[in-house]
Amino acid sequence: MIDLSARLHDLLCTRHCAMCGERLSSGEHALCSVCNACLPRTGYDASPADNDMAHMFWGRIPIERCGALFFYKGGSGASQLVYDLKYNDSPDTAEALGAMLATEYGAASFFDGIDVIVPVPLSRDRIRERGYNQSVEIARGISHVTGIAVDAGAVGRMHFESSQTHKQRWDRNDNVAHVFRTIHPERLSHRHILLVDDVATTGATLCACAQEIEKAGDVTFSILTLGFVKV
Repeated sequence: MIDLSARLHDLLCTRHCAMCGERLSSGEHALCSVCNACLPRTGYDASPADNDMAHMFWGRIPIERCGALFFYKGGSGASQLVYDLKYNDSPDTAEALGAMLATEYGAASFFDGIDVIVPVPLSRDRIRERGYNQSVEIARGISHVTGIAVDAGAVGRMHFESSQTHKQRWDRNDNVAHVFRTIHPERLSHRHILLVDDVATTGATLCACAQEIEKAGDVTFSILTLGFVKV
């Protein structure tokens, strides 16, 4: 049966692929079928406890599972996708990609036992600049699919630090040291927390956030991001 309401919505509110800009059909979300098929997926949903991304966090935080939707490489269509999420006012796209991420990883029982989703926070300056936190929007998309609640207020980012983009590994660690603060530890203690961010490169930001949350006591983590930079 044809969904007339969806067809009417598409006619009135034209949607475009976040990668190539072509018009989306009624059955497509965020990405057209061609770009979706070409997205360099990590395949980590098949081995979420033991993959290159998970290895990056071993010995640094109590980690259970890790995954990312695609491999991120500068200059690629996927990198443009992340750029748009950050700088081109695309919260709806971030949410749609979060839902896509959750759908693909949910089929592998990735979310079993996870209690709450915590998006990596931005500073107030960044939020004022962008109008939203893209990690919160990704987390909302994941929540819509999984039913797991998002807690975007339990952890805060205390100040604006310089961009991580062109920094080396150890500089990235120093850049995010001590920038997070757990505001409501009672909402996080004794829980399995899913940390969500847009891209994982060295893991410095995610580790700094997790290490602050660890102060709440008896916590374990899983991590999901849209992109992963495989070295």
